[in-house]
Order: sequence, then C-alpha cells, then structure tokens
Amino acid sequence: MLGRKKKSEFSGEEVIAEFERLTLDAAAVQRETLRRILDENAAVEYLQRLGLAGRTDADAFRACVPLATHGDLEPYIGRVADGDTSPVLTAKPVTSISLSSGTTQGKRKYLPFNDDLFKLTMLVYRTSFAFRNRAFPVDDGKALQFVYGSRPFTTKGGLTATTATTNLYRNEEYKAAVRDIQLPCCSPDEVIFGPDFAESLYCHLLCGLLFAGEVRTVFAMFGHNLALAFETLERVWQELCHDIRRGVPSPARVADPAVRRAVSALLAPNPALADEVARRCAGLTNWYGVIPALWPNAKYVHTIVTGSMEHYVRKLRHYAGGLPLIAMDYGASEGMVGANVEPEMPPESATFTVLPNIAYFEFIPLKTSDGGDACPVTSYAEAEPVGLTEVTVGEHYEVVMTTFAGLYRYRLGDVVKVAGFHNSTPKLKFACRGMLTLSINVDKNSEQDVQLAVDSAAKILAAAERLEVLDYTSHADVSSDPGHYVIFWELSAAEADDDVLQNCCDELDRGFVDAGYVSSRKTNAIGPLELRVLQPGTFQKVMDHYLSLGAPVNQFKLPRCVAGSNSSVLRILSSSTVKVLFSTAYG
Repeated sequence: MLGRKKKSEFSGEEVIAEFERLTLDAAAVQRETLRRILDENAAVEYLQRLGLAGRTDADAFRACVPLATHGDLEPYIGRVADGDTSPVLTAKPVTSISLSSGTTQGKRKYLPFNDDLFKLTMLVYRTSFAFRNRAFPVDDGKALQFVYGSRPFTTKGGLTATTATTNLYRNEEYKAAVRDIQLPCCSPDEVIFGPDFAESLYCHLLCGLLFAGEVRTVFAMFGHNLALAFETLERVWQELCHDIRRGVPSPARVADPAVRRAVSALLAPNPALADEVARRCAGLTNWYGVIPALWPNAKYVHTIVTGSMEHYVRKLRHYAGGLPLIAMDYGASEGMVGANVEPEMPPESATFTVLPNIAYFEFIPLKTSDGGDACPVTSYAEAEPVGLTEVTVGEHYEVVMTTFAGLYRYRLGDVVKVAGFHNSTPKLKFACRGMLTLSINVDKNSEQDVQLAVDSAAKILAAAERLEVLDYTSHADVSSDPGHYVIFWELSAAEADDDVLQNCCDELDRGFVDAGYVSSRKTNAIGPLELRVLQPGTFQKVMDHYLSLGAPVNQFKLPRCVAGSNSSVLRILSSSTVKVLFSTAYG
C-alpha cells in the first residue's frame, strides 16, 4: 500500500528537536494555538451566538463558551452534514465527516474532519515515529498491517462519512505523508478496502506469509484486532499453507473479484515456503511466540493497548514472544491528544505526551471514590477546568478539547491520570472512559474497575484450570429487586470445574471495592453477583452484530458494559450462556 521516500528526506532528530522546542513553554504555545483557532473562526455562527465577539484570549473564551458534549454540538454538525456551507462551526470547509465506532454509546457520532485535522494527526504520527525509530530502528522491509478501510457513505449534503482512520487512508495526501514514516504494507489496497472483513483478514495473513522475511513491524489499530488475527491464524494456517503451495487463493476464503485478482498477482506455487510455514506452526507450543517464529525479522508489535484494549496485552505478549509490544498514540475520532515518546515502556506503563500545538486543552479535576488510584467517576461540582500546564502529577482529569475542526470546549469523555511532565507539557496515562460502567444505586464502578475485578478472578482460573478469559463484558441487571451485576465470560475452553468457577464468581464480587457497592452488598441493597459462562465464539457473534449495523471493524471495541436498552446484544449473550453461578462472597 505504502512506499517510502529516501531515508535522507526524513530526519527523526529534527522532528524530536522541534518537539522539544514546542514543549519547553507549552503554556505559550497553548495561548498561541487558542488565538489561532479563535482568530480563524471569529465569524462562525456557534461562537457569534455565544457572544465571543472576535476575542481570542483564554479568559474571554472560557467566560463566553460553555463546556460542551456531543449532544450540544450535534445540531450544528448535523446542519454541516446536511449541506449548510455557511460558517457554522469553522471558517474553513469541513471536508468529510468522521464517525465514531458506536460500540461505547450504542450510537455512532458524527464529527467534523478537515485538512487541519489531517495535518495535525500526521504531526503526532511523525513525532511518535521519530522516537520509536530511534529506540527500535527500522530502515527497510515491509509492515504486516491488519488494517481495514470502512465503507463510506455520502451525507445528505454530499460529504463523505466514514471512520477517522478511513478518512486518513482515503486522503489524497496520506500516502505521501506517511511514505517516510511507515513501511510498505504487505497487503495491496484491495485487501485493505475489501468488502468482507473475514476475507480481508485471511488475505492479510496470506500476504504477510508471502513476505515473511521482509516483515519488520506488525500493526493493528486496536489490540482486539491483533489478537483476533492470530486467533484466526491458529485455525486457518493449514489452509494458508495449501494456498501458498498451489499458488492460488482459496475460492472459499477469497471470493471478491478485485481482492482475488490483487492477491493472486502476488502468489506463485511455492511448496518450500508452505513446508517451512507448516513446520514452524507445528513446532509451536500453544502458539507462544508465533510472531517471531513466522516473521523472524520483525522488530516490534504496535497497537492500541490502553483502556478497554488492555485486556488483550497478556494474549498479545504470548503471541509476540520476546518482541517489544509498543502502545500506539492517544487519540480519538475527535482529534489527537498525545504521542508515545517513550516506546520502550511496557504497555501497562505507557504514557502519552500532549503536543501543545495540535489543539487547545483543558482538564476537569476529578476525584476517586476511594481516594486512591481507581478510575474516578464523579467530578467536583465546583471545580473549574485547568489549563494544560496547570495539571498536578498523580491527579485524575477529564479531557476537554478545542480543535481546528470546530469543536469548542468539547468534553471528550476520557479520564486520564497525569503521570509526569516532559519539559512543561504533561504526560498522560489513559485511565478509563468517564461514564459509569456499572451502577445500580449508590455504587459507582468504571470500566477499569470491571477490568481489575475480572483480572483478579481470572488469576484463580488460570492457576487452577490453566484456562484464560478470552473476553468479557458486564451488565447491571435491574429487572428484579434487588438489582445485581452480571459478568459474562468467554473462556479458552468450553469446560471448567464448577468449584473453580464458583471461587472466580466470589472473587469477582469481592473485586468491586467501591464503598457504595460494598455497603449495598452487605445490606442486600444489591444482590449477589452473577457469573455467566458463554459458548465459544459468542463475542464473535456480538462483533458480527455490530458490524451488521454499520460499526467499522477497524474501530470495533467490545462494550465492557451492555445497557439494558441494548436488547439485541443481551439476547445474544443470554442465548449463548452455558453456565450460571451466583456469588456467595457476602454470605
């Protein structure tokens, strides 16, 4: 997909030097960034209605412009999508619409995308690449990329609407912009933009094996996509070897004419390669280290492994063997936030350094319910947002962004912890999404709280049964009184000892340490936690359901809490339940 410019055209050291300059006085850069945003957009309807009157200083901006959620800006974005070409949110034209995944809120959000956002995203990519390539130099070869373009549609007003990543891939300047910071992809464009996800995944694996000796990096946007790719490899490696041996892609696996032509052009009968792949696959123990075994010249694995993706770190380490697992940068459909400038750090410790010139940032102070490191779920009612350089190390905040694409004091919904500073700009550790994941009355538990409870209980399962929790979700069941938490597990094997599962269920219940939950359990205001073990493949059915509704596979994130209103997913989980246990942790 992507070529590279001559090495001399990109200077990582120059990029790093510019980053150091920008972060020396981040407060001054932030003031200038806000001034530019407000000066360029002084005449837009949204700011005019709020009475900003062309002022560009932070005090006037904060006094006139309220904090906003997507719901506040949705009517304005909708008008742009419907064809209103007046300066509604931005003076410069909105070139396309980015769509959120919809798997968190259950509804895909429309977000403005323009040339400024594209350029600033590329700035973050170039910065992180400079640091990554300094730590793990890669000068030639190919990238095994499990990436998928989402099918776009046209809005009423004629704008292309698709995922933020696809907006990047389809941008005419993208290939030129990444040519000097990204190795060529093993797979042709037809595979990336193929109409069928399973077909594209199979072809990514096939193309990756054809260029096995040239692969230097392994990448997917989300850790889930990467884990799914190698779980698929475990099932289909013999078919892949058969295709390589014959030099023809399987008609059952690769049916789309354009995809089939593109992949066939790379294939020729190669029995020696087929035998070598088969020998290496057969020699693996539980598929540990499959990546360095099949791609021996790979230098690292690169993907998003924070937030709800942190669950897949253990599995990815298993597949990666001793290869470094590097956390990708921190961004959202709304825009980028920070770059990973310390790629040597393990994913659990990854931080993201805010580039002070890509947006104007504010941070709403938050408190934890127990005063510790748990993900906070309530903000101080009286707390005003603080500026980028005014945050405190060790404290939690909700991120607020003002962007060059028409979002003003926009609450991103993400909770971060300030881990330190790089020069004068903060290093953020992603904590969780800000909304409550599980709550029945006074209890407040975030997606991180769910993950910690699951991780603790999963250790019991691994020690006793040598089984792992492949994936999980949760639900606050209030259909009966008292309500109770339900945790859904899909395991690496269909059978597990009932006594062990009961111990896991009790540990899950004890794992929620929020004071409101504990007191409610002790008084039976919340009933015993319920653990449901699911049939193998259940979460694949959940993903297929979301994809059928238009959710993009490149952005798919399994919801860590299923709302009661999401009856379709709850039906899938209910019909796939093979075992039910209730906690005895509170007697």
